[in-house]
Order: sequence, then C-alpha cells, then structure tokens
Amino acid sequence: MFSAKADASPREWAIQWLARREYSRAELARKLEQKAFEADEISACLDALAEQALQSDERFAESFIRSRIARGQGVIRIKGELRQRGVDAQTFAAALVAVEAREAVDWFELARQTLERRFSSPGETPKERAKRERFLAGRGFDFEQIRYAISCLSPSS
Repeated sequence: MFSAKADASPREWAIQWLARREYSRAELARKLEQKAFEADEISACLDALAEQALQSDERFAESFIRSRIARGQGVIRIKGELRQRGVDAQTFAAALVAVEAREAVDWFELARQTLERRFSSPGETPKERAKRERFLAGRGFDFEQIRYAISCLSPSS
C-alpha cells in the first residue's frame, strides 16, 4: 500500500486503485486531485494509462453495466450513474450495445424478474400498483417495461 508513502506518484496511486476495480478516467482524475497532484501531472498520467490499456472508459462502462444488470437495474438508472462517473453518452451507447449483444439482455424480462423478487402480486389497489411502478421506475426501467412487469405478476389468490 502506498498510504504510508507521501511521495507516491500519480501512476502508483492509479495502478493501486485499478488493481481493485475498473475506474473511469474522471473518477481517477478526482481521486488524484484529492491527493493534491497537479492537473498536468494527472492528465499525463491518465493519458499514459489509457495508451497502455490499463485504463479504459469503454471497459469501465461495460463492466459497470454488467454489474448493474445483475443488480436488476434498468437503462435509465445505469445511464445516469455512468454520467455521474464521467462517462460520455457515446461511450455509454457503445458499451450498452456491446453488453446487450454479448449478454442477450432482455430489459422487459429483467424488469419482471426484479419486480418478482420484491412483490408477489400486481397489487389490489391503485396505491399498491403505484408503489410497484415507483419501485421499478426508481430502478431505471421505462414505462413500457414497468407495464410489462406488472402485467406478468399473477393476481393474488
């Protein structure tokens, strides 16, 4: 660990973080800024890491999307979280297409499975149905996916 070394370089810090998980360029830049490195040092370090394929926003976005799908999250939420982590729309779109193709993602089925893990019925009252809709909307599913998921739940017996 470099925590005891006050003279660790930006590269050493970045490598240490990247050894644990993927990070976006913007996340690494923020973390290095917190360590009081100069902006030009950070930029040079991140450019070198990207050139050596040690850091890649595309790889980060694909990994992030896969992990969020496993958690039962929809496209809207995933896109918002990636935007907060500094991933641009073009990188997100390319990563989404790649993951959808590789993993054969069915967002409607993911919404259904996510809802079934939490609720066993579509709800008896409009208030109960609204609760289920809010749950899925908060998870990042769109209106059509929410409608599909609720329609698949069998009415309580």
